[in-house]
Amino acid sequence: MVVDCESSGLDPGSDRLLSIGAIAVEAGRIRVDRGFSTVLRQASPSEASNIVIHGISGGEQLGGVDAREALLQFTAFSGEGPLVAFHAAFDRALLSRAAGRTGVRLRNAWLDLAELAPVLYPKQATRCRALDQWLDHFGIVNPARHNALGDAYATAQLFQVLLASGRAQRLIEAGELMGAESGRRWLSG
Repeated sequence: MVVDCESSGLDPGSDRLLSIGAIAVEAGRIRVDRGFSTVLRQASPSEASNIVIHGISGGEQLGGVDAREALLQFTAFSGEGPLVAFHAAFDRALLSRAAGRTGVRLRNAWLDLAELAPVLYPKQATRCRALDQWLDHFGIVNPARHNALGDAYATAQLFQVLLASGRAQRLIEAGELMGAESGRRWLSG
């Protein structure tokens, strides 16, 4: 399951989770019929400068889904399989913090494409660090940037590219891809 979150800022330790988008990838194929998108209800909307980035209006934030209900819906949708994201630590921290406040448990393993892409494409890693750079490199267009579902869909397309490369490099299973990503983190850390 590929996931993306939008937040009230760039600090997952203090900023609020505003929306969750996710899309299923099964057998290497994006399942456009299996998408998830929700806006979490906020006590007050995020700053106007933040709204300009993600486009979630103050009214949408005030009228969103109760956080506990949104997270329960997300966990039911995502199941127990691994969650895939670009800079997964950010999304994981936002989701875990919100889940902790609502009593919802997230037990999924995570695969970080920001760590995996350089393992599979080391020559490109010197000039591709951000999601937009990797998307541009592979010709993936994302007309809905900073929309959680739109970003999840674009990230799923990147995941398809990386899965194909992983297969070509004989890192066929998701667990092996996760091992390659973890190995890079260990080697670089």
